[in-house]
Amino acid sequence: MSRRTRARGLATLLTLLLCWTLAANAQEDDVAAWPRQADADFGTIVFYQPQPESYADNVIEARAALSVTTKEQPQPVFGAVWLRARLATDLDERVVTLDQLQVTAAKFPDVSEEHVERLTRFMEEEIPQWDVTFSLDQLLTSLESIEGADAREAELKNDAPEILFVTRPTVLVLIDGDPILGELEDSDLDYVVNTAYYIVRDRGTKLYYLKGGAYWYAASDIMGSWTPTQQLPSSVAEIAKQIEEEEKKQAAEQEETPEPQEADASVPEIVVRTGDAELVLTEGEMEMAPIQGTQLLYVQNTETDILMDISTQQYFILVSGRWYTSNSLDSGNWTHVPPDQVPADFAKIPAESDMGQVLVSVAGTQEAQEALLENSIPQTAEIDRKTATVSVTYDGDPQFETCGDGVAYALNTDKSVLLIGGRYYCCDDAVWFVANGPDGPWQVADSVPPEVQNIPPECPVYNVRYVYIYDSTPEVVYVGYTPGYTGSYVYHGCVVYGTGWWYHPWYRHYYYPRPRTFGFRVHYNPVTGWGFSFGVSFGWLHIRVGRPWYGGWWGPRGYRHGYRHGYRRGYRHGYHRGARAGYRAGYKAGKRSAHANMYRNRSQGVKRTGAAHAAAQPRKQPRATGGKNNVYADRNGNVHRNQGGQWQQQGKGGSWSQAQNPSKSVQRDHSSRQRGNQRATQNRSTRARTGGGGRRR
Repeated sequence: MSRRTRARGLATLLTLLLCWTLAANAQEDDVAAWPRQADADFGTIVFYQPQPESYADNVIEARAALSVTTKEQPQPVFGAVWLRARLATDLDERVVTLDQLQVTAAKFPDVSEEHVERLTRFMEEEIPQWDVTFSLDQLLTSLESIEGADAREAELKNDAPEILFVTRPTVLVLIDGDPILGELEDSDLDYVVNTAYYIVRDRGTKLYYLKGGAYWYAASDIMGSWTPTQQLPSSVAEIAKQIEEEEKKQAAEQEETPEPQEADASVPEIVVRTGDAELVLTEGEMEMAPIQGTQLLYVQNTETDILMDISTQQYFILVSGRWYTSNSLDSGNWTHVPPDQVPADFAKIPAESDMGQVLVSVAGTQEAQEALLENSIPQTAEIDRKTATVSVTYDGDPQFETCGDGVAYALNTDKSVLLIGGRYYCCDDAVWFVANGPDGPWQVADSVPPEVQNIPPECPVYNVRYVYIYDSTPEVVYVGYTPGYTGSYVYHGCVVYGTGWWYHPWYRHYYYPRPRTFGFRVHYNPVTGWGFSFGVSFGWLHIRVGRPWYGGWWGPRGYRHGYRHGYRRGYRHGYHRGARAGYRAGYKAGKRSAHANMYRNRSQGVKRTGAAHAAAQPRKQPRATGGKNNVYADRNGNVHRNQGGQWQQQGKGGSWSQAQNPSKSVQRDHSSRQRGNQRATQNRSTRARTGGGGRRR
């Protein structure tokens, strides 16, 4: 007799059912580490990989098949359970664990009530001691068939930046609006306040000097021609010594060897812009090559993704995840094309080809769907109410400006401070704080006003919409953020970087920059997320020694994309393409940007980050001996298995019979389970090849 019972005593069963571990072996069963087995005095329980049914607000609901054998019933009898939990994630390591576990229902044909009660007692004693981590890659592929599981759509600005084509090593230097000069203390130099790059001006000669790579450059007009120079004023030469000392200090703190400052064979040129611009560099004149199976050509001697549709003679360029088109590379007239409106041949680009990486920016492709799901998974943490703190300083008296219904934000601070309903909220490193006044005292917030979701993308604190509070206790607050907090947004079925808006920075005594979308050749990698580049084979770009730089161009304060103590490391990389199914060694994957783990930036207050297990000595459970991860439960609790491509259904008494048409959801689960194992293997290989560490570091 079949029955569906709700059992409070089975609450901890979810822990075992979702223990999807990423193993070291490349074999499918070993990678999946499924099915799992638990032995008791009355028999053996075997659990199969769960199948998610819904995912929203960081809560997952799923069902899973399981089998039970006892001394009285040696033939396995199959059943199904329904479960619910909140995800806790560590996206650096690409693992997930579960919080607030509960089983909502169960269905066990031909199992007596006595056996169900015995099973429950065993689970309550045993499961809390188990290791509960599982693979993010397996989770992502299993979510693909769920309606609405991907991240929410953002309203973005997509006007094209100025696109500059060059054929020799060149670096684009951005200034945030018209240059602002400030005095450099104890010297006869001024420095350019509103740029991340080290640019100074000699007050006597009126010449500008820029430090980059192994070179100093000089110019009489900051927007004009820059030439390499070895003739430095004594005050500038002194600054050069300070930069060298600062580099050694940083290298010692990070236990690194400083990158050699050798001169390149070809001295890079400098191009300065004050607005949105993007540099496209080819090694010599442009070289076109065909893409097999399409009517497309691509430019093969550049790191920028440039395609031509032969049928229309239109060029397409991918910038910050956005497509722009023009009938001529020299016209300067680039028009935005949504990713669901690009030519049909874009979706036919072979994933293993040199241009396979652009598939993530073509709506409807497998690569785009996986990126959407990545964008929906939060990085989570437990925040200690007593020790987590924030300090907010203003450049003068606090000044606020309206931004969205019922919301005002502080203009003159490097923090995201909001005024809502007479109270003040500060979002710092993805943790919300609340106070009765703009200066504090601040305490960890346990709720966020709904007005936060009214903040529009044209507001520079738009990203705080993607920081959440899930739950709280008197001791801790459970928080998380999705990649929107660090600039990764969903638009027309794909992920893009940045809102596209230029935000007016603050400057009085201090300069507070705002996030930028364009200018740093932002590119997406399926394993490491968004990364930045500055120039080919250029080495180091130096940021001034002196007044602080708050790092707002590259995301929330606190994540400075690899630089500290007032200067920043640019990334040395050469031109390189290859058939890597989306992985490009030229970008190296290691210098990632939009996916930093904000909680690891905090010096105090974080009790638990992501999937760290609470048990003192967690114990892994073994795979079921000889078991294959090929058993599924449908939405009605019926159990199916796939035997070499043939479907069977479990009947009464443990017998299997041919199943002609299993539900589409079960067939999708089978396909996603296979892809999840492959994805986990590939990503583990990529992380090992690039130094490891996952997406968000």
